[in-house]
Amino acid sequence: MFTFLLWCVLFVACWPLAVLALLLWPLVWLLLLPFRLLGVAVEGVFALLRAVVMLPARVLGGR
Repeated sequence: MFTFLLWCVLFVACWPLAVLALLLWPLVWLLLLPFRLLGVAVEGVFALLRAVVMLPARVLGGR
């Protein structure tokens, strides 16, 4: 909701910039998509490493 209100203020203050932002947003989203996928992969690797490191404690009954 806040983003929409901020966009409306931008539209009133400087409508060409707001229209340009509206048109360029899909391109920016496509450019950032590989970084999001990389972030998901790195998060998965860290979760796997944490599970491997914590396995002995879980087997011995620790929390």
